[in-house]
Amino acid sequence: MPDAIFIREARPDDWPVIAEFNCRLALETENKQLDPATIENGVRTLIQEPARGRYFLAVIDDCVVGQLMHTREWSDWRNGDIWWLQSVYVADGFRRRSVFRRLYQHLQTLAENDPRVVGIRLYVEHSNARAQETYRSLGMTGGGYEVMEQMFVSIPLAADESAGSSGSLRP
Repeated sequence: MPDAIFIREARPDDWPVIAEFNCRLALETENKQLDPATIENGVRTLIQEPARGRYFLAVIDDCVVGQLMHTREWSDWRNGDIWWLQSVYVADGFRRRSVFRRLYQHLQTLAENDPRVVGIRLYVEHSNARAQETYRSLGMTGGGYEVMEQMFVSIPLAADESAGSSGSLRP
């Protein structure tokens, strides 16, 4: 029998595991080592200011095994909020065990029951066919958009990466 997956909103004392998962995510997907102080402050800020968005955690036997974050975008065309999925991470060893599916279904239910929410979006790397397949299996479709950006602050990287050497996820 599979372990029971419990989904809950992040609490202030969850910031260390969320920051660690975000560092792992950046390393695994973009080969970037994030600056721990910056990511910790970013995680704490979101938890303290839920109007910006929220983290939801997947927990098995009192252990956090996955997360997702959503932020809000206003759509004047639809007169409502679009929730963007971000910081999706499932710990190694718990992948392909429906952890993300449960996180997504939880968020989807919240969105469907909130009359202010008109949809859910995420961005996915063009080359990440496995993730695209997962998202399609949950009912998501291509939005027909190419994400473009102009950033005014670069991603702060860990000191060892910015100097060109490899280092650990956390000092």
